[in-house]
Amino acid sequence: MAISGSSSRATQRVLRARFASPTTTPLSRTCTRFYSSDAPPPAPPLLQKIKADLKTAMRAKDAPRLTAIRSVLAAALNASKTAAPIATDAQVVALLRRTARASADASAEFAAAQRRDLVDKERAQIAVLEEYAAAAGVEEVGEAQLRAVVEGAVTAIASEGAAAGGDGRVRMGDVMKKLLAPGGPLEGKDVERALLARIVKEVTGSS
Repeated sequence: MAISGSSSRATQRVLRARFASPTTTPLSRTCTRFYSSDAPPPAPPLLQKIKADLKTAMRAKDAPRLTAIRSVLAAALNASKTAAPIATDAQVVALLRRTARASADASAEFAAAQRRDLVDKERAQIAVLEEYAAAAGVEEVGEAQLRAVVEGAVTAIASEGAAAGGDGRVRMGDVMKKLLAPGGPLEGKDVERALLARIVKEVTGSS
């Protein structure tokens, strides 16, 4: 069907508007957007390394490493859209360990189904994830050490509360906040949050 002259002119106007020169935008407005304070902070070093390794894995056709890296990067991207983005190497290590645990669970299911091929794939991915976690240089806090840190924090908070004339009760939320605050005893360390919460709950007697 032939295109009418008016339709052709309308199409040209749309194309001109779409590809119009940006020089009509004031320079100050452009610079304001470019240097906006809303720009995301740079990714932590470990996450940057993992991103860089993606290309290397692709060139080497290293399937287990590719799958592991893509899983981690996808999880980090999802976290960046929330109020708790991945901002430190310790958080990256925690993400690596969560991903490894998920692969371990999948491996167990495949083993039960007698899918040895899939078991091997999951184990190969776990090896990659553990390699990154081990090379991160982030101190891992075990359960015994974690319990000692929690008990110390609870004692300190109770003493502060008593000195201020409080009722002596220590709340779980106050302990978590003290432990995980910037400059706190667990800052920058590889801590399993679920384990930490369980220990704090036990020590404080929270229900």
